[in-house]
Amino acid sequence: MDKSLKLIMVGVVLTTCFYCSPKQKEETNQLTKKEVTAKEILGNPNYMAISYEGYRQKSREQQPTVAELKEDVKILSAMGIRILRTYNVQLPHASNLLKAIRELQTENPDFEMYVMLGAWIDCKNAWTDQTPDHDAESEQNEGEIERAVALANQYPEIVKILAVGNEAMVRWATSYFVQPSVILKWVNHLQSLKSEGKLPKELWITCSDDFSSWGGADSSYHTEDLAKLVKAVDYISLHTYPYHNTHYNPAFWFVPEDQSQKSDLEKIDAAMLRAKDFAKMQYDSVANYVKSLGVEKPIHIGETGWASESDGFYGSEGSRATDEYKQGLYYKHMREWTSAAGISCFYFEAFNEQWKDAGNPNGSENHFGLFTLKGEAKFALWELVDKGVFEGLGRDGNPITKTYGGDKEALFKEVLVPPAK
Repeated sequence: MDKSLKLIMVGVVLTTCFYCSPKQKEETNQLTKKEVTAKEILGNPNYMAISYEGYRQKSREQQPTVAELKEDVKILSAMGIRILRTYNVQLPHASNLLKAIRELQTENPDFEMYVMLGAWIDCKNAWTDQTPDHDAESEQNEGEIERAVALANQYPEIVKILAVGNEAMVRWATSYFVQPSVILKWVNHLQSLKSEGKLPKELWITCSDDFSSWGGADSSYHTEDLAKLVKAVDYISLHTYPYHNTHYNPAFWFVPEDQSQKSDLEKIDAAMLRAKDFAKMQYDSVANYVKSLGVEKPIHIGETGWASESDGFYGSEGSRATDEYKQGLYYKHMREWTSAAGISCFYFEAFNEQWKDAGNPNGSENHFGLFTLKGEAKFALWELVDKGVFEGLGRDGNPITKTYGGDKEALFKEVLVPPAK
């Protein structure tokens, strides 16, 4: 449509609506506001994505309130995030988040935030004192899928993606992993509901799993059911973690001998570029497997991240991978690469969460957030604080300020140089 004509039409609609009843105004807003689809927002650099739960306490029994969720969503929106990823619908978190987003949209019709809704999938006997049966699925899976379907239908303007399982097929998830046939069963079920008009037809269905589960590593994953799953999903959501591989697969991480004379900062900067290349390698390995099946399918990153604190494998006595400077570089490199390549990157994660390793405050799992529990912006976001994008926003009564008081020299006192090869 011609831009000037479009502006005239919008003006007519607004003028006409001046005389409308409140109900008519609302209906007109719904008609004139274009509803976007997963196809349009995934891979679109204007719709940055992030993993978000926002638990503040040491147990998930204490759920974030709707008011707390709204507080967080406004912070994330200010930094340009437009898609949030959740993980299960067993707990109230996801439904409360959807309610919070709808309330924000009611308060401001121009407010944009969408959700990749996760449905958790387990094997039989998962998380019990009985031996997990990885060849059978948990009885709870059916109810989880039903709850996800209900929420997708209740909030079609917000839920754009439904993910069946989280790292549910990778074999190192020994407490709960299932065979690809289980994921395939539920993906096919959801696709059937779409075709029958029982789910929004533009809703995209995927599974979010480790790159190896998508055929990117061990060829033993290359099964007939996985090939069928690749064809059944609307896109592939893969996880890649160079951070964890600094311990489990560290060849890329060590400082090469020919860089031994470089400064500490040069060694660190080079290591973080190698980390980005490691993630790209894992992404490409999945792309090559998909291509080998003769399938053309969008591939996006469902999870990747870098912790800012660790007293374990990744700290001073381990791979020395952990600090805010490296986290900031990784975030920058991944955003730049994926935005340029048309890949969505659901960065893990928005805020620190202390329930993940509640018995060990310094455990790395508690420190993947770009914000601290108090709402301090870590080094990755200092520039946004300087630009004032968080002005007037806060968390739990705390304004958004920089970690270390913005003192880069103090931050660098805790920055570690990767080990020599």
